[in-house]
Parts: sequence; C-alpha cells; structure tokens
Amino acid sequence: MTNTIVHMMRHGEVHNPDGILYGRLPGFRLSDSGRAQATKVADALADHDITAVFASPLQRAQETATPIAGAHGLSIITNDELIEADNVFEGLKVSVGDGALSKPRHWPKMRDPFTPSWGEPYIQLAHRMLAAANKARDAARGHEAVCVSHQLPVYTLRRFLEGQRLWHDPRRRQCSLASLTSLIYEGDALVDIIYSEPAGSSDPLATGA
Repeated sequence: MTNTIVHMMRHGEVHNPDGILYGRLPGFRLSDSGRAQATKVADALADHDITAVFASPLQRAQETATPIAGAHGLSIITNDELIEADNVFEGLKVSVGDGALSKPRHWPKMRDPFTPSWGEPYIQLAHRMLAAANKARDAARGHEAVCVSHQLPVYTLRRFLEGQRLWHDPRRRQCSLASLTSLIYEGDALVDIIYSEPAGSSDPLATGA
C-alpha cells in the first residue's frame, strides 16, 4: 500500500500593526518573526520527501511556502481552495470588548454562530479544504506534500476529518502559527492526523496572527 503525507500548514506571523482582521485583504506580508517561523519549518522538513508545495494565493501564505519550496527545488503551486475564510468583519478590529464587536450595528451579523452568519459556512470551508488535501495527496502519491493555508481553514478541515462539530470556540483552536496538521494516508484512506509545532506555539487570538 502506498503511503502519502499531506502537511496542512498555517502561515507564519503577519505584520499587522493596526490589529485588524485582514482576512482576504491584499498586502499583508509576514513579519520578521513570521519569516523566521517559515524558515524553521523549512529546516524541520528539509530531510522529508517533499515533492509538491501548494499555497493559498494570499501573500502571507506564499511567503511562508517559499523557503519550503526552495529547500526542495520546487515551484509553489497556487491553489485558491486554500484561501482564508470569507468574513464580513474583514478590515475591522474585532477583539472582545472593543472594535466592531462592541457596536450594536454589527450584532445582527453574529446571530448564528453555528453556520456562521458572519462568514463562509464551515461545511463549505471543510469541503474545499478537503478537495485541496485530496489534490495534494494525488500530486505527491507515495511522497509528501505541503499545503500552506490559514488557521480557520486548517482547523475546520481537521475537525471535519475527526468527526467533530464544526462550530467551536476560536480561543481553543490547536493551530499555532506555522504549525503542521499532517494527514497520513494509506492509498486513498486517511489513517492518522498528527499535529506538530516546528516553529513553537502561539496564542490562537494573538494580534498579527
């Protein structure tokens, strides 16, 4: 049976001095710490049998993927299915106690946390991320692939694959900056999910994440 590993990776820390929810907005690059995180993961994967590197089209994901692809002599394959989740609060500050969440005009957008009402439905997100994982598995069959995406997409896919409910408390996400959620396949069958933090742990709600 052919074994394949698909590493679903969250991008590194982003330069975000204003602390906004940047979502799919263009122009958000990695911070100095984010670039160091990406390099640490590239070093950790240097001896792995990586034959394909995919990334979300957003700048922070492309920059995170760059040292990994470079270490294996590969070109980055951009996959729109790996993009950040859509969110109506994009461009606003959304921290609890201030910003958009404290303003009554925004409260109707939070009426349904289960779908959720403020952004891309969790089930839609899970399905497109699963499609991205399947493409990576097929491209690297018998080897390993890396897919650089974003916190909510990666964590939603993991919950979906583990049979957990998709709505959740974002403060409890196990998906640190530059972390790896590695999907282990035997043939087409998923047999294990392994989470690791080659670049160290981080607060899931940290500004700039």
